[in-house]
Amino acid sequence: MQIRNIAIIAHVDHGKTTLVDKMLRQAGAFRANQIVAERVMDSNPLEKERGITILAKNTSVHWGDTKLNIVDTPGHSDFGGEVERILRMVDGVLLVVDAFDGPMPQTRFVLRKALALGRTVLICINKIDRPGADPMRVHEEVLDLLIELEANEDQLNAPVVYASGRHGISTMDMDVPAVDLSPLFDTIVKHVPPPPSDAAGSFQMLVSTIDYSNYLGRLAIGRIERGTARVGDVVHLLPVDHTLKGAPGRITKLYGFEGLDRIEVQSAVAGEIVALAGLDGVEIGLTITDPEHPERLEGIAVEEPTISVDFMVNNSPFAGQDGKYVTSRQVKERLEKELERNVALRVEDTDSTDAWTVSGRGELHLSILMETMRREGFEFQVSRPRVITHIGPNGEKLEPYEELAIDVPEDYMGTVIEKLGPRKASMIEMKNPGMGLVRLVYRIPARGLFGYRSEFMTDTRGLGIMHHRFLEYGAWAGTLQGRLRGVLCSMEAGKIIAFALGNLQDRSTLFVKPGDEVYEGMIVGENSRPGDMDVNPTREKKLTNMRSKSSDDAITLEPPRLLTLETALEYIEDDELIEVTPLNIRLRKRMLLESDRKRGSRVAKKERLGV
Repeated sequence: MQIRNIAIIAHVDHGKTTLVDKMLRQAGAFRANQIVAERVMDSNPLEKERGITILAKNTSVHWGDTKLNIVDTPGHSDFGGEVERILRMVDGVLLVVDAFDGPMPQTRFVLRKALALGRTVLICINKIDRPGADPMRVHEEVLDLLIELEANEDQLNAPVVYASGRHGISTMDMDVPAVDLSPLFDTIVKHVPPPPSDAAGSFQMLVSTIDYSNYLGRLAIGRIERGTARVGDVVHLLPVDHTLKGAPGRITKLYGFEGLDRIEVQSAVAGEIVALAGLDGVEIGLTITDPEHPERLEGIAVEEPTISVDFMVNNSPFAGQDGKYVTSRQVKERLEKELERNVALRVEDTDSTDAWTVSGRGELHLSILMETMRREGFEFQVSRPRVITHIGPNGEKLEPYEELAIDVPEDYMGTVIEKLGPRKASMIEMKNPGMGLVRLVYRIPARGLFGYRSEFMTDTRGLGIMHHRFLEYGAWAGTLQGRLRGVLCSMEAGKIIAFALGNLQDRSTLFVKPGDEVYEGMIVGENSRPGDMDVNPTREKKLTNMRSKSSDDAITLEPPRLLTLETALEYIEDDELIEVTPLNIRLRKRMLLESDRKRGSRVAKKERLGV
């Protein structure tokens, strides 16, 4: 049986997972009467809720006498680490590009990685049924991108398939009616090279991803580069340090992939993607080999993180009320466990035993970790994100810059350009394809994007689209304008009263509702002007014997602004924290007491003045 290993790569929302869905259905991975949910590869609850792919997952289908191992990868730039490690496991990539949007920032990122590894590229112009789609224009833009990324001659001659993942159809020629995905399957079988097939050599495999079983422990998943793996074989797990010898182990279970299922097998040969159990200390990027031929494979290189936050043990007055895991030992162990799977994450100790610096690719990358932990029952606090700076060759301070791509209706273009100016963004390109949307491409400090997404959606009435990816490290851009409005801080602890909020809502946007519990120093709303204001949201109406129509009117409150982890990370300033529990997301000041905050501001002012 022939084998083809291929990864589906694309920008977010260009239709990878939907296309894989239809490929599974048409290749017979499901029974005729089997009920299968849409986007079946997005099995993680967070993926289903957000409609994005977060974790790379592999499946397989049979097309004729060929087995196709297909890996679905994330499209968001914050999860680029998932894509980078998966590309070592395949021989070809299917680049999916939206027939309306064309190449976007993440398209460039994933394609550059695939070209650098010498992978065979197939191009799929997807969503040809979308209103306003222009497959020919997008085809030209993809070729321009390949030339710009210095693709070789074979990669420039990549075959192009036009498809609609939603309807499960494809064609090699837009003049030929599309019926099903047969042209796409045939193109993969024809153009993707078979994997290495040295079944007689000594066993060798690179761990590209790991999974966990309650019964078997860690499972190492990867492609067998050489030789044959059999249940019961003795193998060595080679550490990163070349001076150390490999740790011996025995393959206790071996699994292959069929459709969405993991099938137990007794042996597998070179080229197969398998999961094996029985080795302690398995980590991504390590090599599993025959004990008599301990030869290392090149590890997985992942780009460095650009943003970091501080994770802290929750020390608020409400600590321990919601969470199951609240101690420093439990939080630290959970962060260290995440490092085993999340190769783009970094965790460092700080001067405090109750705080750790966690670094990642972006706010979404970090907020997904926070959301996962809170759903598992963890309780902790998080600081404001900050960029990771480097020192240049001449001693200058460097900071990360992002490439920001914006599609915005012409009516709101002026507002967007005006708002990006104070954020030190410089325009690289502006073009008007003539479809009512103007595309703006900027080079902007990563700091300049903090808090901009919600402002952007408000300015464009929800009609704008923005994407960004890491571009490069550049010169420090100087001081950036922070939040323009202050916050309302509770000066009392207790239960919120509707009467008190009625007096506050005219001059603020509230984050809380009547009946919520608050503590001193907790942020309950946004002030309508600069500067923080201490308020009492627990103040009750005084009872008197006097009655009047105006004083006894029912209080009408506007719905509070709901805070998600992403909006909270964008919103807070350096002197504020996010309290994350399984049931609540609260904002608070680092110093809860009003007297401490005033004393701290006086000290900071004297330091600025050099007194």
